[in-house]
Amino acid sequence: MTALTIRDVPDDQIQTLKVRAAQAGKSLQAYFLDLIARETSKPTLAEMVARLNRETTASVSTEDVLAAIDEARTGR
Repeated sequence: MTALTIRDVPDDQIQTLKVRAAQAGKSLQAYFLDLIARETSKPTLAEMVARLNRETTASVSTEDVLAAIDEARTGR
């Protein structure tokens, strides 16, 4: 595991995080680990777009589509 150090965090923000951690019944470290786990479990918008592009990109040409239409018409 890697240890992280965050420098120059304003005192008011640290105080808010300490209060939230206490309200959640967690240490500040456990609270931060939960925040990191929650944040990294959600894909970013860019990751979602990339995934959609991978999953929805078809390798069908216009000729393939027209051939399928012609084939369906002749089968009537």
